[in-house]
Amino acid sequence: MSDTGTMERSVSDQKSEHFDVLIVGAGISGVGAAYHLTKQCPDRSFVVLEALESFGGTWQMHRYPGIRSDSDLYTFGYRFKPWTGAPIATAQEILTYMGEVIDENDLGGHIRYKHKILNANWSNKDNQWTIVAQKLDTGEKIVITANFLWMCQGYYRHSEGYTPEWEGMSDYKGQIVHPQTWPEDLDYKNKKIIVIGSGATAATVAPAIAGDAAHVTILQRSPTYFIPGRNANELADQLRVLDIDESWIHEITRRQILHDQAEFTRRAFDEPDAVKEELLAGVSMFLPPEEVKKNFTPTYLPWRQRIAFVPDGDIFEGIKAGKASVVTDEIERFTEKGILLKSGKTLEADIIITATGFNLSVLGDIDFNIDGAPLDFSKTVTYRGMMFTGVPNMVWVFGYFRASWTLRVDLLGDFVCRLLNHMKKKGAKQVSVALRPEDRDMKLLPWIDTENFNPGYILRGLHLLPQRGDKPEWQHTQDYWLEKDELPEIDLDEAAFVYK
Repeated sequence: MSDTGTMERSVSDQKSEHFDVLIVGAGISGVGAAYHLTKQCPDRSFVVLEALESFGGTWQMHRYPGIRSDSDLYTFGYRFKPWTGAPIATAQEILTYMGEVIDENDLGGHIRYKHKILNANWSNKDNQWTIVAQKLDTGEKIVITANFLWMCQGYYRHSEGYTPEWEGMSDYKGQIVHPQTWPEDLDYKNKKIIVIGSGATAATVAPAIAGDAAHVTILQRSPTYFIPGRNANELADQLRVLDIDESWIHEITRRQILHDQAEFTRRAFDEPDAVKEELLAGVSMFLPPEEVKKNFTPTYLPWRQRIAFVPDGDIFEGIKAGKASVVTDEIERFTEKGILLKSGKTLEADIIITATGFNLSVLGDIDFNIDGAPLDFSKTVTYRGMMFTGVPNMVWVFGYFRASWTLRVDLLGDFVCRLLNHMKKKGAKQVSVALRPEDRDMKLLPWIDTENFNPGYILRGLHLLPQRGDKPEWQHTQDYWLEKDELPEIDLDEAAFVYK
């Protein structure tokens, strides 16, 4: 007898609520989805279930010092809500912005917090999803049915970050902290700190705590690219001097940034050596050549991993001031007092921070079933990175690696609402996607092209993700600049869509 079956029977006597649409998650994607539903499908009932105690997702859960965006808020913000602050924003500024979206559009009454979805079963007989969720504050299990699932829960596991298992970790007498589960009472004042990692999180935490710590050492296996610059947008600032309306400023600045990003992405692939030199020149404005060569010159070409913007070069300023330093080496083992490196050097620390990434979560780690049979997403093929063969009435919001996540939230908001309205017009109760006759011999590949983009969390979890085809419609192309034109033009009656 399956656990799912037992749980369903244990709540089967409860009266279930029904909604046209159930949105999973109240982060940047879920709040955006809720907005688009209210504007484009005002006749549909919907509910948003969120496991955390409030909205915000990433920005609610991460509490480490200095937490900020690594994308500009003119594109990470919604297209419909002007951003008026500095391009790189703190978590609190992003939460304030999202709170305004919720209040201005009366979304709060649709959101239920501390509701964790345990399982979801699709019934072809009833043409609906049955969701079992648990109220985390009381432990009570509830049942909700919905015609359509809009998966907006993100891509990583909120409960824990990824920390590798190194030899000797149990011998270490200090404190080991992952930024994703940062203790509120962590005292790092006048302490020696090691931050393991080389990405945006490490570059955010280190300068944020360096002023209070005795010293912060960033320990990286290999360097990464950064873009230092002023945390300001000259175009937006000039338009404000001219007293242009903020909605126009938001749109004009957004378009300029997207134009510049498209050109940068093109050049990263067409002129990788030139772009690499330009990126290194930016770091060289703060640090001497030997430091740049040793600790800030990656072995890979630009844009194979995300490139974080460093506002005002703060991490480099900390290094220049002697409050922080970078060591490029590999870990041999942990010791009682710190870390022994493969070079033979020892680093001592009172606290070790493992800014070592995420654990991939495929659609929220929810137990999915179709007519009682377990659903394995790795056996499906994705339609444009948002729908899956054989899975009815579901869309997953998975954003962009080389552009702001929220750009796709808005695009898929339009698509889902158009699809829902199309189904209503057709009188269809369900929609799924299926390979067409011309796709029968199509080569199937992993979810993402790891030669061109290979972050650790994707590589570790690739086997769990849906497959892609070698045709654009059967993959997440990760190309916003094409999708912004292609997604609105999708023919909802073309052969890939199956209606019942």
